[in-house]
Amino acid sequence: MTGAPPLAGTRAGGCLGIDFGTSNSAAAWAAPGGLSRPLALEGAATALPTALFFNAEDRSTHFGRDALAHYLAGTEGRLMRSLKSLLGSALLQETTAVNGEAMSFQGVISLFLGELAERAAGVLGARPRQVVLGRPVHFVDDDAARDAQAQASLRQAAEDAGFEDIAFQLEPIAAALDYERRVERESLVLIADIGGGTSDFTLVRLGPDRIARPERADDILATTGVHVGGTDFDRRLSLETVMPLLGLRHQGPSGREVPSATFFDLATWHLIQWLYAPQSLRRVAELRTAYADPALHARLMRVLEQRDGHRIANAVEEAKIASSVSGGRAAIDLGFVERGLEAELEAGAMAGHLQALLARVGDCAAECLRRGGRGGGAVPAAPDAIYLTGGSSALSPFQGMLRERFPGVPLVEGDRFGGVAAGLAYAGAVRT
Repeated sequence: MTGAPPLAGTRAGGCLGIDFGTSNSAAAWAAPGGLSRPLALEGAATALPTALFFNAEDRSTHFGRDALAHYLAGTEGRLMRSLKSLLGSALLQETTAVNGEAMSFQGVISLFLGELAERAAGVLGARPRQVVLGRPVHFVDDDAARDAQAQASLRQAAEDAGFEDIAFQLEPIAAALDYERRVERESLVLIADIGGGTSDFTLVRLGPDRIARPERADDILATTGVHVGGTDFDRRLSLETVMPLLGLRHQGPSGREVPSATFFDLATWHLIQWLYAPQSLRRVAELRTAYADPALHARLMRVLEQRDGHRIANAVEEAKIASSVSGGRAAIDLGFVERGLEAELEAGAMAGHLQALLARVGDCAAECLRRGGRGGGAVPAAPDAIYLTGGSSALSPFQGMLRERFPGVPLVEGDRFGGVAAGLAYAGAVRT
């Protein structure tokens, strides 16, 4: 791709939009007055899994699907995912061993953003100077100071990656700017951006006569967000289906349940790697006496010693998607842990497992509509449409919850992985 001719307007002005996601990332380019173009980041794919694999065998670094493939093939090394979840946490400045060298997790984020910049340059023919980064409504719920620190950390990571002119836009607003290109009449739309780490909502007035307006603040009636997303759904499903096979809720000889902290960490993408540390392995080994069934403990130790945590998380995520699409049963193959070992995920059970989390997301959507009714004229009881973006917006229990909460309101599915990036590019092109 590096030999591709530069897009029109690349050097004359324009903007790169980057949707740095918890699970997947995307980039798009827009010149002033032009249409946004998604950028191919891995082969022909415009969505790049937010994953890095540090190959211990040859000290190389791999990104996206390539990173996941190396890990799942059993290559010796270190996989990192869900890095966005660390923004706003004390862990961000902690260092970790990467191919024998210490690197902060913020440094790992910068490395990933730098790779996105290089891949964008390969398509555009020049390294972008201006970038608009997406951010959730809340990086951290109910903590303004940590939320501000999260954005500052992401800005610093972008600067370290070589970007010069850096701006931010709320991800659901970016999705609205992209969707507006397809709206034929003025409409009141609830934007639902359901990503890997957050669920964000924006109530906004959109229409063909509003696109060219340089100032759109009056069109944004309300924004809300909650720190619940696809990785939270995956964690809950893992805890309900897989972790009992390793001892979760297992009662020991004393009648007490095995301590649950290990299982919660093992079901959480960005915490899994900590369980492989020697002190963590020793702590889990000491749980042997808490088990009435030694085979369950041996199975848990095998998972940690073989470093199979991310493989389990990947298998749960794939089963979630398969069950959502089919509306039926999906097997979670755990044969890499133990021959013939398998868990099961059924669509109805999945909806039950996720009910509490989805209720929080639904409450957040309803709160956005409630806030939109304050001042500025009357807002109808229901929007004209709910526009869905973000990878987790396709989940059937989520869409079912929306239909139940907002009966009769059309659900419009957008570009789940590229819509936010396109809107970010539009937002930056207006600034150019």
